[in-house]
Amino acid sequence: MNSARDPRIAIVGAGLGGLTCARILQQHGRSVTVFEREASADARPQGGSLDMHPGTGQAALGAAGLLDRFHALARPEGDEWRVIDFATAALLTQQGPTPDGGRPEIDRGQLRGLLLDSLTEGTVRWDRAVTGVTPLADGTCRLLFGDGTAEDFDLVVGADGAWSRVRPALSPAVPDYTGVTFIETGFDDCETRHPDLARLVGNGSMLAKGAGRTLVAQRNSNGHIRAYIALRAPEDWHVAAGVDPGDQRAVRTHLLSVFDGWDESLRYILRGGDHGFVHRSLSVLPAPHTWEHVPGVTLLGDAAHLMPPVGLGANLAMLDGCDLARALVSESRLDDAVRAYESIMLPRSAEAATGSAQGLDHLVPATAP
Repeated sequence: MNSARDPRIAIVGAGLGGLTCARILQQHGRSVTVFEREASADARPQGGSLDMHPGTGQAALGAAGLLDRFHALARPEGDEWRVIDFATAALLTQQGPTPDGGRPEIDRGQLRGLLLDSLTEGTVRWDRAVTGVTPLADGTCRLLFGDGTAEDFDLVVGADGAWSRVRPALSPAVPDYTGVTFIETGFDDCETRHPDLARLVGNGSMLAKGAGRTLVAQRNSNGHIRAYIALRAPEDWHVAAGVDPGDQRAVRTHLLSVFDGWDESLRYILRGGDHGFVHRSLSVLPAPHTWEHVPGVTLLGDAAHLMPPVGLGANLAMLDGCDLARALVSESRLDDAVRAYESIMLPRSAEAATGSAQGLDHLVPATAP
């Protein structure tokens, strides 16, 4: 085994948390390898817009030396929320952006690209799917890959999201369905092609709520608006509805019936999208999610504390990556570093999980607001 000053570190998953950890480790001269199952950085769309909070996501970017580059890409005006009456589309409340631009928005893909560009070439090994992890008796850990090969490391960091392949080495927990499903669609070149929707959404995000159903639309960069149709429904809602999720016309017809009585300017979100409907059932890990420390392996981000997507996940993942990297460069013994990190991250994530669950209840209320 290498010395604690030069450990072999593997990060599984090239998401925001794992890349933040890798960046800070490399800033301090530490060697690290990131394994990612996707074939390339642009193998799939990376999702919508994120608001970076000062004490979490922005703090991590500052520690990574990337805050100036972040601000060059971010949209302070995107930190605006409009709440719209579902029946009339009248503006009920409007918040932000804060005068100091405290929580600017950035597209997830732009933020991931910023982190990837900051790493030494070859840090990320693409198309390397991890299938499992085996802690070894000497405190190291063996990574098992989909092609049948294996590699040993002094520390394996599971940053591989909701359905982590690293998590079973520490915990038997698996995500449970929250009772809420998001159905996503999108609109391109909105100022020209969808001007009424662009005015309704404004510079940031728009929210309209009814009983067990919500519409959210958010500005992304390059004139794109991403919309989420949120429903409290069984995970297999389409079975009871007799709808094939792959049949776009049938899904649209069903959604229009679910949102009957809503203002037509809001129902346009169901009718006028330039992209097909993408279904995302929301799952969470038990809270608090904890584990007994195991030498040679730990978790961060959604792999450690999967929560509803109400603005905390990306920020916490990046702060996790920052805290772990800082502990690894400041502690003389690797195992002491991991224990120190877990002693901070686990209670913090337990507290955040409570707020996140409340946030989902507020976002998609079971009864009429």
